[in-house]
Amino acid sequence: MRKVYNFSAGPAMLPEEVLREAAEEMLDYQGSGMSVMEMSHRGKIFDGIIKDAEQDLRDLLSVPDNYKVLFMQGGAWTQFAAVPMNLMVNRKAVYIVTGQWAKKASQEAAKYGEVIIAASSEDQTFSYIPDCSDLEIPEDTDYVYICENNTIYGTKYHTLPDTKGHTLVADVSSCFLSEPMDITKYGVIYGGAQKNIGPAGVVIAIVREDLIRDDVLEGTPTMLKWKTHADNGSLFNTPPAYGIYICGKVFKWLKAQGGLEAVRDNNVKKAAILYDFLDESSLFKGTVRREDRSLMNVPFVTGNKDLDAEFVKAAEAQGLVSLKGHRSVGGMRASIYNAMPIEGVEKLVSFMKDFESSHKNG
Repeated sequence: MRKVYNFSAGPAMLPEEVLREAAEEMLDYQGSGMSVMEMSHRGKIFDGIIKDAEQDLRDLLSVPDNYKVLFMQGGAWTQFAAVPMNLMVNRKAVYIVTGQWAKKASQEAAKYGEVIIAASSEDQTFSYIPDCSDLEIPEDTDYVYICENNTIYGTKYHTLPDTKGHTLVADVSSCFLSEPMDITKYGVIYGGAQKNIGPAGVVIAIVREDLIRDDVLEGTPTMLKWKTHADNGSLFNTPPAYGIYICGKVFKWLKAQGGLEAVRDNNVKKAAILYDFLDESSLFKGTVRREDRSLMNVPFVTGNKDLDAEFVKAAEAQGLVSLKGHRSVGGMRASIYNAMPIEGVEKLVSFMKDFESSHKNG
């Protein structure tokens, strides 16, 4: 039984069943006499672990055969550079800036070629997703880039941009495996595991095979070439082995929940509990345009910084932790990833109601 509900944006909650199973196997993985932390990544046992993890991920997302699944390190930040290094054949890319991470990715890409900001929501503190149905995209654009779910600001693309035939690249770190995706609509998706899949230290990329090539930008480090990892089954160097092992357990847990359709339905229910309260509350207010709300990250405020701080402190005393908003925006944020049980959201809303009631006259 958990002592706290962790609403952190990442590293975030993992399924309790996964943690218990990993704990049981910590000293002796399936009779091997070793922990997964100790065994060779070249050995038969770990080879089975990583292959099973890849197959389960492919099953969950119905990944087509012409896409490679890559388990890597370096987090999303490293992919900010790897994307242009691997794709900028014409040294030109379009970025849609809907938050700090898309903005930082565009700034990183600008080191390697021309970056065109085709749309942005920075004019309203990234509180909405701009209309991307008719973007100006030059014909020689190498790719169009989005951050699909914006962890800090709580926005989500519910309709993908019309890329006019150009490759779509998406950072899906904070919505990875939260609902079904049509992988064929993307050339590349990638995400850090620490929000919704596993422990920090693993980044997963799913890349269409025709985008994995030798003719990357001159000077691209060996470890940033997707081909390096694709040609070696993610085992070119020592991978984040234990993190991949935990990710594999999470994939099996997701399958046991009924797959991503069932996971999405559960996430919709959880988010509705919190959003419905925010829409009715006289004290707390959501900060995102209704049609662009994320299922994963829910920012909210009271309108008073001191009261926000009081709320965060009081919530922590009730076992509702990591509710402080990102330092760049303040307020509060509840990240309610797959592993957050519905009881955690219900307890949060119940506490918010009590807090509101006790502050009606103050």
